[in-house]
Amino acid sequence: MAHDPETPCAAFEGQRLIAAGPLSDVAPAVRGVLNQRPNASVLILADDDSRRVEVDLRGTVAEVAARVAAVEAKGPGRPKLGVVPREITLLPRHWEWLAAQPGGASVALRKLVEAARKDPRERARAARDSAYRFMTTLAGDAPGFEDAVRALYAADRTAFETHTESWATDVRDHALRLAAPGFGETT
Repeated sequence: MAHDPETPCAAFEGQRLIAAGPLSDVAPAVRGVLNQRPNASVLILADDDSRRVEVDLRGTVAEVAARVAAVEAKGPGRPKLGVVPREITLLPRHWEWLAAQPGGASVALRKLVEAARKDPRERARAARDSAYRFMTTLAGDAPGFEDAVRALYAADRTAFETHTESWATDVRDHALRLAAPGFGETT
């Protein structure tokens, strides 16, 4: 799956942060690390959901950078906007309501999704879920993990910091950065 070059992400080699920022900066940095340590195990995670970002890291740093920058949209629709057609299933009354909206069903659905994404409660939930996924991936066996998860979902920053204090600095700091909106903070 091709990712937007501006996707905010972080790359870790073990528990050491290699690079953080847009994918267009992170992927070449990872290639640079792999040039120095070909057997390094590196993981790139998207900030918004902490899911793995797959990148073709073959070739030189410049080739990797060029590939990431040249994201190709495929399929029908508006590829330059990144529009992706998918099937959804709704009841007839839902389709009727959507069809009656200005711009039709697609416009109405996009507006609903954007409004939901801006809701502070949704942003807090998404931040907690992303931090949890990240923590499970890189700190799932760390001391205090379960207590840190409880503190995360209780929106208790002080307890979260206490339970993650012994973790590797890069992992702890990144988890806190991801979780900040879940504690009611802006990043």
